Amino acid sequence: MINIKNKILYRAFGMKIRSEIPLPELTPSNQKEEKGDITVEIVDLSLKWNEVGAPRNKFIVKEQFVMFEVPDTAIFLIQDGEKIYISPFVEAEEAKIRLYILGTCIGAILLQRKVLPLHGSAIAINGKAYAFVGDSGAGKSTLASSFLSKGYKLLSDDVIAVSLKEDNMPYVLPSYPQQKLWKESLNEFGIESKNYQPLFERETKYAVPVPSHFYSSPLPLGGIFELVKTENEQIELVPLEKLQSLRTLFFHTFRHTFIQRLGLTNWHFIHSTNILNEISVYQLKRPISKFTAHELVSLTLDQIIKEENQ
Repeated sequence: MINIKNKILYRAFGMKIRSEIPLPELTPSNQKEEKGDITVEIVDLSLKWNEVGAPRNKFIVKEQFVMFEVPDTAIFLIQDGEKIYISPFVEAEEAKIRLYILGTCIGAILLQRKVLPLHGSAIAINGKAYAFVGDSGAGKSTLASSFLSKGYKLLSDDVIAVSLKEDNMPYVLPSYPQQKLWKESLNEFGIESKNYQPLFERETKYAVPVPSHFYSSPLPLGGIFELVKTENEQIELVPLEKLQSLRTLFFHTFRHTFIQRLGLTNWHFIHSTNILNEISVYQLKRPISKFTAHELVSLTLDQIIKEENQ
């Protein structure tokens, strides 16, 4: 059941978010602005959904809006980079609705606002943010947890917002102090899953708050590492050429299938090129046969130090 309250103001992804649905994952703003950069509102979208004639489990993407339905949960509408409208179904799980607000909805909002959303985790290392991207299940959040266990701090997990300054220097905008970790990853770090809430019912991925390990200010992007699973027994770090790097940025843009339909193909290419003019991209290859997160941290830090000394 959805608990609708007066709109609460939060800060995340470099934006002020005013929401009718409580978003406890986010950091509340202590300012009293009446208007946020974006608003999250409960409305009845049933007529509009029927008008667009969308089949179940499909996205409707136009230059002005993104609309989709999650069965037994809600209909969502993201419009003009400013509004997230939600039409919950009866007995919908609030935790599952929040998951889509902070994932797909925020990803679409960032694209509409021409901020690049990468799918991965970002870690603060030596005054810069380093992004770890990869396919689902590649081990991005697990690798981030290994960095946190060694004293480094998290800027973002799942959606990484990359914005360009006026001089085309890319910056990572911090999201909120939470990780999403599979039970197997928790076990590897000796963490009891019973201490955390699953993302939603019957899910074996857990929401893990990390407020003491969160970096809450924007940082320049220092580099991008693509995590790839292999059948080899050894970990490997491989630098990527520019063309490969462009492909990597495209395929690891959160909801990259929206790009063309939002009319953002040219913007995405230019934005990605400007980013790659400032940073390097690497592949981190890890064996699927064993746990290698701590070794990957050491390999990554060695490469970062090598770059800093050049």
